Amino acid sequence: MPTYNYANYLPECLDSVKTQSFKNWECIIIDNGSIDNTKEVVQKYVSEDARFKYLFTENKGVSRARNLGIKSSTGEFILPLDADDKIHSDILQMEVEQHQKNKDLTLVYSEAELFGNSSGKWNLPEYFFKELLVENSIFCTAMYKRVDFDRVGGYNENMHEGFEDWDFWIALLQNNAKVYKVPEVLFYYRIRTNTRNSVLDKEKQLRLRNTIYSNHKAVYDQYFAAPDLIFDKYLMNTKLNSLEGSKDYKVGKKLLSPLRFIKSLFGK
Repeated sequence: MPTYNYANYLPECLDSVKTQSFKNWECIIIDNGSIDNTKEVVQKYVSEDARFKYLFTENKGVSRARNLGIKSSTGEFILPLDADDKIHSDILQMEVEQHQKNKDLTLVYSEAELFGNSSGKWNLPEYFFKELLVENSIFCTAMYKRVDFDRVGGYNENMHEGFEDWDFWIALLQNNAKVYKVPEVLFYYRIRTNTRNSVLDKEKQLRLRNTIYSNHKAVYDQYFAAPDLIFDKYLMNTKLNSLEGSKDYKVGKKLLSPLRFIKSLFGK
């Protein structure tokens, strides 16, 4: 769990870890150079429960912080967690069980809900590897094996501006890796107006996407001609999703439905 000046959010997040039904866990909090009272907040949990561990490091990006924490871990499975989010009390139990039932699984995640400045179901698109190359459909809090982290070399530290989890999923899931989504809400994603990914402008997004393309060029070249085409498709999908939620689209769809019914009577 990397954290940077998130002292206000940490208790809610750490409490959600502390109440896990699965008891054999360790939670490593990497203080990424915080200048607020993060250390004092975490130390309280460390003093009360030895399964919490605190590490301090200079702020050199979230990828480096994740790698430091995971390399310090001793468990068989890894579940990354951001310090302003929270998890269901059964997430470890249910996701470990899936890995143990199916040894071929590479990644297990779940349904999710939003909280904070927005609420409701987080309707992410269904996972397909080719679509993952265009847009990330898996949040960072998904469970994988420590041996697979070592196999792909961890999170790429050139993704210091963001999208490090997306880049990691591409490295982890290529070559027909198996992914399972638990059909229950086990993860809660906090919506804030100033989250890292919400403030990415178009220029920075394109820069990060080109970096991801460069990191995985051989994989992308199997599906796409150039990174610009990928970004264009993403923008088109975003505009389409926005249009589908508009009042005009819904009215137009309703008006056209009788015409589609009449057309169906006469075949294709």
